[in-house]
Amino acid sequence: MAQESIYEHGGNIYAAARLMGKNAEQFLDFSANINPFGLPVSVRRCLLDSIDDVVNYPDAEAWALKEAIGRHYGVSVDQITVGNGAVELLYVLCHALRPQQVMVAAPTFSEYERAARAAKAVIRYMPLAPDNGFTLPVERIIAALPFIDMVFVGNPNNPTGTVLTAGELEPLLYAAAKNDVTVVVDESFIDFLFDDERYTCRTLLARYPNLVVLHSLTKFYAIPGLRLGFALAAPRLAAIMHAGKDPWNVNALAQAAGVAALQDKEYRNKSRQYVAGAKKALYDGLAQIPGLKPFPPAANFVFIDVAGTGMTAAALRKAMMEEHVLIRDCSNYPGLTPYYVRVAVKKEEDNKKLLRILAAVCGGQND
Repeated sequence: MAQESIYEHGGNIYAAARLMGKNAEQFLDFSANINPFGLPVSVRRCLLDSIDDVVNYPDAEAWALKEAIGRHYGVSVDQITVGNGAVELLYVLCHALRPQQVMVAAPTFSEYERAARAAKAVIRYMPLAPDNGFTLPVERIIAALPFIDMVFVGNPNNPTGTVLTAGELEPLLYAAAKNDVTVVVDESFIDFLFDDERYTCRTLLARYPNLVVLHSLTKFYAIPGLRLGFALAAPRLAAIMHAGKDPWNVNALAQAAGVAALQDKEYRNKSRQYVAGAKKALYDGLAQIPGLKPFPPAANFVFIDVAGTGMTAAALRKAMMEEHVLIRDCSNYPGLTPYYVRVAVKKEEDNKKLLRILAAVCGGQND
């Protein structure tokens, strides 16, 4: 396997282990933005208790899971489409609507572009500028609406970690509705925010039938190997998406795990409280290392400009890998120079180890 494809996404710890001739357990993986507390005990117990369910086909309607999502997020069941991860629903949506001109931020999550291209769409990039912290230029997107059919917005955005309030995004939703443009807001990292109600667009669904809100349960509940996500939209659009997917796209264990996860208030509160403090501590520590310029994080990862070290992101990634630490080289994101990396927020002792190794590799000191 070519090295470039290994780092297309973060979190490919097995490919990194094969490349280095090591075991996956020997690596500390900061390249994947997963909850540092790992699999909730409640979900582990649920998976063990549900193992016999695999002898039956899963519920094609995922009714219990949809009801749990509806209760937790305050939406109706007929607004929900569940998926084998949120990424599957990107492809389902694009194939169902067949947009011709799609706008994506640069940089942002690469699967928006891939899903659109798979449906034969032409991509238009909206550059995000480092001098204003990579904030989404809402007014510039509004000006481009007459020329596009769909726009993707990551909120919080991956990899930059920027976030806008629902109030800041609503002018875009309003203008898009006037121009018959579908707005897809990906809120896969929003559960990590304490005050997520201020930022989520799910409360605006009734007002804007052109709005789709994507949500992953993979990151917050630490189940990337299980795959689970959902989309929220007006019932008509939700029905179109539901009709365009595999009827058994979410397996029985994933459905049961999702119900258990959404009921685990203790895990949710503990995770949000920890990440709020840990991301600040990690950001502050990174800012003390000569040559590193971290950007303020909204979610559970920190985006870093490493140009001041004299190393490219690829060189830094390689040096860190030799120390058995994986970081996300962001060079393959459109709109970025080869000098940006992303690191996840992990447990305190792991974050401190990351800072020590980064300081040594970059030639700085971190006391």
